[in-house]
Amino acid sequence: MSDQELIKQLKEGNESAFKIIVEKWQDMVFNTCMGLVQDANDAEDVAQEVFIQVYESVEQFKGESKFSTWLYRIAVTKSLDHLRKKKRKKRFAFLQSLFGVNEEEVIQDPEFHHPGVKLENKEQAAVLFKAISKLPDNQKAAFTLHKLEGLSYQEVAEALSTTVSSVESLMHRAKGNLRKILTDYYQ
Repeated sequence: MSDQELIKQLKEGNESAFKIIVEKWQDMVFNTCMGLVQDANDAEDVAQEVFIQVYESVEQFKGESKFSTWLYRIAVTKSLDHLRKKKRKKRFAFLQSLFGVNEEEVIQDPEFHHPGVKLENKEQAAVLFKAISKLPDNQKAAFTLHKLEGLSYQEVAEALSTTVSSVESLMHRAKGNLRKILTDYYQ
């Protein structure tokens, strides 16, 4: 069954169409979220939020772009929103600990595990993903979609609602920033 047919059925209230959509796209959504949030539990939560939004806002999907583009856009937006909320919580927890309101220790980020990384490359991948996490959100999103998800610049541009030249610029800046971060790390 094509994506268009599944969307049509979902708009008509067919819940089995939604189940098929989730089964078909869950790996892609999880991997995209994982590449951005870099924590398996958080990525699962964000992926669930993505599919909830798909279910709740399927009427807004006009079919002007591919379904996968719309899905990538939601996954990136939800992932970046999650990261922003997490940063705010960390800042708040830090302030609380400074002022003695909360005496609990601030928990450090967990060790990173991405499903597409082979065991022998885990250490290098962890360094790379830590460097990616330091990029500005728009660079992080473009880099993740292009390099980790394998999308073309055109597809990244559609997913991020921007132009191909903007994606090229984001990728150029992301690569430069990563080169600097990784050079500092390895020296």
